[in-house]
Amino acid sequence: MAALRDGEITLEAVRAGVSKFAASYGADGSEAGLAADGGEIDLSLVERRRVLHRWLNAWGCRIRYARPGEPDLFDAGIAVWWGRRGAHLATVTGSLSDLSDDQITCLSAAFEDLRSLPIARTVAGTDRTMGPTAAAKALYALRPRAVMPWDLMIAERLHGGRDAVAFMAHLRLGRDWARQLLRDTGWDEPRLAAELGQPGATLARLLDQYCYVRFTLGA
Repeated sequence: MAALRDGEITLEAVRAGVSKFAASYGADGSEAGLAADGGEIDLSLVERRRVLHRWLNAWGCRIRYARPGEPDLFDAGIAVWWGRRGAHLATVTGSLSDLSDDQITCLSAAFEDLRSLPIARTVAGTDRTMGPTAAAKALYALRPRAVMPWDLMIAERLHGGRDAVAFMAHLRLGRDWARQLLRDTGWDEPRLAAELGQPGATLARLLDQYCYVRFTLGA
């Protein structure tokens, strides 16, 4: 079989990718986002912002926790960001395959705000921003059915950058992939996840695993 171009996908390629991911890291077996921690997420609540901080660090983001007496830049920044974007994100309720162009625009605007948000102070006294990888992961955590996250290698390989325009292109590509897989198989999303060996996982997450294996690991 001819090698796939970067923007192409097949069920066989996804199956191979998620199988390799599961063999190395284990199957998710769930949506894996913050919704699994208690339903709808309200980041106006300080405890939910703390959950997001811990979740991001569990996903390798290494965002420094404020020490006693220090301002908590993550908590303050996320609270302000949520005040601007929370109501807009509430309109995104479906799966990756269901995203409208307006919803993709909404998610991309939320990403652009989030990636430049100061969230921690370094030992040298400079501010660290969220950055594009952590911002994409945070949006996935909040909307695990709709958002396909990325990392540096995935973003650069597929889109040549990591700004909001590239993130919009990433969501559109993920939507196209999801629709193609559902159309070609004739299955719904839960059955597709089950057939790929990860019942309960979202298609957005399975496509992220596929991208991680193919583009980040180069496998």
